[in-house]
Amino acid sequence: MVFSSLTFIFLFLPGTLVLYGVVPKSWRNSVLLIASCFFYSWGAPKFLFVLLASSGADYFLAQRMAGTDQRKERKILLAVGLVFNIGLLFYFKYANFFVEQVNGLLALAGKGSPGWLDIALPIGISFFTFQKISYLIDVYRNTARPATSFLSYAMYVSLFPQLIAGPIIRYHDVAKQLVSRNYSIERLHSGICRFSFGLAKKVLIANGVGKVADAVFAIPGAELSPQVAWLGALCYTIQIYFDFSGYSDMAIGLGRMFGFDYLENFNQPYRARNFTQFWRRWHISLSNWMREYLYIPLGGNRKGTFRLYLNLWIVFLLSGFWHGASWNFIVWGAFHGFFLSFDKLKSHWNTMRLPPFLAQFTTFVLLMVSWVLFRSENLRDAWFFVQRMFLLTEPLTGVLPVPMEMIIDSSQVVMLLVGIGISVVPIPSFLKGLTTGETEIQSGIAPLGIGVASLIVFVIAVSELSIANYNPFIYFRF
Repeated sequence: MVFSSLTFIFLFLPGTLVLYGVVPKSWRNSVLLIASCFFYSWGAPKFLFVLLASSGADYFLAQRMAGTDQRKERKILLAVGLVFNIGLLFYFKYANFFVEQVNGLLALAGKGSPGWLDIALPIGISFFTFQKISYLIDVYRNTARPATSFLSYAMYVSLFPQLIAGPIIRYHDVAKQLVSRNYSIERLHSGICRFSFGLAKKVLIANGVGKVADAVFAIPGAELSPQVAWLGALCYTIQIYFDFSGYSDMAIGLGRMFGFDYLENFNQPYRARNFTQFWRRWHISLSNWMREYLYIPLGGNRKGTFRLYLNLWIVFLLSGFWHGASWNFIVWGAFHGFFLSFDKLKSHWNTMRLPPFLAQFTTFVLLMVSWVLFRSENLRDAWFFVQRMFLLTEPLTGVLPVPMEMIIDSSQVVMLLVGIGISVVPIPSFLKGLTTGETEIQSGIAPLGIGVASLIVFVIAVSELSIANYNPFIYFRF
C-alpha cells in the first residue's frame, strides 16, 4: 500500500483516523501499532515477523543496557545490537550483490558458481534499521531513556507514516511523543493540508516527468541523442526530488494528524550553491543520522585534515552503498564525496568563488550527472549516457536517434517547467509556508486559504490517480 493510492486515501487513512479519535487515549498507541502492522503486511506480510522479532531483540538489549552501570557490559550489549541489526540489513540487502561478485570472479577463473537462491528484500529495511540503531545508541549514550514498553518501541519502529521510506526518525527526537503528544483539530487540519500538497507533488509533477525519464533511460544507447539525454537527466532530477520530497511531506502530514512532530526532510536542495549546501537541504534526516552516528564517532573534523577527508569519503561511500547493492550507487557516493572534499578545499584556501547564480547552476548540472549514476541500471549504461550528454561519443552510422517529440508531450513539458520553477527558482516565504501547511503567522496566509488551496490540489491529484496506471515510488526500492 502506498500513500498515493485510492485504497490508502479513502479506506485505510480515514478508518485509522476515526478509530484513533474515538478510543481512549491509553489505547491510541495500540491502534497505531495494529494499523502500522496491517499497512506493512499489505505489501510484505512474510516480513512482518522480521520487523517485530528484531524489534523485540532491540527492546530486550536496551532494557539490559539501562539496567546496568557496567561500562563494559553496556558496550557488549550495544555491539550485539549493532551486529544483529547490521547483519540483518547485510543479509537481506547485500548478500545477492556479494554472491554476484564472487560468481563473477569464479567465472573469470574458469570455475562454476555455487547454487544460490536470490533473497527477497523486506520493504523499508534500510530506513527502519537506521531507526533501530539510533534507539540502541541513544540508550547507550543516555541521551534518551529506553521505551516504557515494547508496545511503545514497536510503534516507534513500525509507525506507518515513516516506515517504508522515511524520513529517518532518530529516537531521541520523538521519545517523549511516544508517551504523550498534542492531538487536536488544528493539527489534524495542518496535517491534512501538508499531506495534500505532498500528494500533488508526487502525483502531478513526479509522475508526469517520471514517464519521460523512464522512456529516455530505456532508449538503446545508439539511438540516444545528446538533447534527449539531457532531457532524461533533467526529468529524472525533477522526478526524484518531487517523488521523495512529496513522500516526506505526506509522511510529515500523516504524523501531524496523529500528534507527532517530524523534522523537515527537504529544504529546496536544488538552490544549493555547492555540494555541502546540497546535503544540508537534501534528505536531511539521512544527513543528520550519518553525521551523528557515523561521521562524529569516526572523529569528524577533530583529528586533522587527513582524517576529515577520510571520514567524508567513508560516510559517502557507505551512504551510496546504503542506497543500493550496486556499483553505480557506490560510485554515486564517491562522486558526492569528491565534491564535498572539493568544497572543503575551496573553503580552506578561500579560492574559486563563483557568482551565486553560476555556482547554483554549476552545482545543479553536476547533480544531474550524479542522478544519471543513480538512475542507470549499471555503470556501463551510466557511463555511456554521460558520454552522450557531453558529446564524448559519435552516433553509430545509419542509426537515427529517437526524436524529442516522441518522448515528451505538452502536458509533461508544463509539469517539467512547473517542477523547475518550484525547485530551482527561489520561493517567496509566503508560498513556502503555504506548501508546508504552516499557520498564518509563518506563511502570511490565513488557515482558510491554506485549506482551500490544499483541497484544490487534492482533488486534482485524486482525479489524476483515478485514471493513471503509473504510480511508482523511487525510494521504495531502498
